[in-house]
Amino acid sequence: MGWRGFRLLASQMAGALLGWWLWTWFGDARASAAAQGVAALSGAFVAGWIWWLADSWNAMRLLSWLRQSELTNAPDLNGIWGEASVRMRRWLRQSVQQVQQGDQRLNDILSALQASPNGVVLLDAEGRIEWCNQIAERQFGFDAQRDVLQSLGNLVRDPEFSAYYAAQDFSRDLVMQGRESTPSRPVRLSVQLYGYGEGRKLLLARDVTALEQAEAMRRDFVANVSHEIRTPLTVLVGFVETLQTLPLEPEERNRYLGLMAQQAERMQHLVEDLLALSRLEGSPLPSANEWVSVSHLMQRCENEARGLSAMLTRKQAQPHALSFPPADVLAEAGEVAGASAELQSAFSNLLANAMRYTPAGGRIEVTWQTQPDGSARFAVKDSGPGIDPKHLARLTERFYRVDRSRSRDTGGTGLGLAIVKHVLQRHGAKLGIASTPGQGSEFSVTFPASRIRVGTVAAQAPALRAERRAA
Repeated sequence: MGWRGFRLLASQMAGALLGWWLWTWFGDARASAAAQGVAALSGAFVAGWIWWLADSWNAMRLLSWLRQSELTNAPDLNGIWGEASVRMRRWLRQSVQQVQQGDQRLNDILSALQASPNGVVLLDAEGRIEWCNQIAERQFGFDAQRDVLQSLGNLVRDPEFSAYYAAQDFSRDLVMQGRESTPSRPVRLSVQLYGYGEGRKLLLARDVTALEQAEAMRRDFVANVSHEIRTPLTVLVGFVETLQTLPLEPEERNRYLGLMAQQAERMQHLVEDLLALSRLEGSPLPSANEWVSVSHLMQRCENEARGLSAMLTRKQAQPHALSFPPADVLAEAGEVAGASAELQSAFSNLLANAMRYTPAGGRIEVTWQTQPDGSARFAVKDSGPGIDPKHLARLTERFYRVDRSRSRDTGGTGLGLAIVKHVLQRHGAKLGIASTPGQGSEFSVTFPASRIRVGTVAAQAPALRAERRAA
């Protein structure tokens, strides 16, 4: 204010001097000193008005710019209004930067919530949706644009959630059915509300379908193992008590001992399969630099298969008709990357299943084909009774059986295909199952091209043929 007052005073003094000078120069020289004073005062008055008008004009320009709040259109002013313009422009620039930084932080927070694997919904004090991420849109069927400021209770009509929301007790979570849940693919959500701010709430929804399925599988696994072991143990205990309490003839005693050995062997196979699964799940992945000869692998599988077929059909008039790839085809098959013992276990399990479920005299065909894209396909096709399509998706589950009574008659543990699935997953291969009731089944394994190496081993074909003839 001091500088502004000084400028006003200076303007008035200049106006007074100008008025006195003009009166002296153009006026009557004989005029009194009072008239000269009036002229000086008039000049000072006019100069003050001119200064006030100029000052008001600058003030109006500054006020007009402030109303627009455009940094780029700031007026070029001098004096106190110029300094005010500079300071206000600096203040506005800082305010804009702070707002931009706040918006950026808010966008970063919303982006982080958007990237969350869980559903996130922000609610106001009235329980209306302020914002939700894409996961929540899919889980609850929301539309982020359409459902803004819509009541959550009107959009989520699940009775369990309605009761949970009405109780206003959010100390625990609620496990409810997801919107995408179907009878064939159930979806379960864990939902919990948290309070924040002034009456606002944060809703978090987590997909716990996999956790509940894993827990159900664990319970089923324990129950199935207990049942599978309890059955042969019951038989063994019964025969032991019989042998201990009753005098038996040698033939009858030998028959009981044979049945006991059969049940003991069944338990032994079960324990061996469980240990095999445990090793597969806990051991490191097989090396991609360890190569196994396909011809040698198939030869070992054929020897095991023929031995098992002879054992299964020893009481039948006609054994299985087994068909394996010829030696020249195997000689050109090359090698597959992986663990030899695991691959042989998987192939042998597929062959054992085919023989156990194919009646004596049935045909079992084993093939190995190199595909045009460099991948390879191993397949076991049988002429057994086939499998109903409703069972195909669950065949690799542990202890899952299409016909439990028939599985026990054939000596299966219910873990063979589970072992196959784990071995193939560790080798990057895919299991395919195709079956038609009454027309047999085909189990195939497809190895990616990265695990197949075809070398120049055709020269080994004669030796392989001789080895087959000797076998």
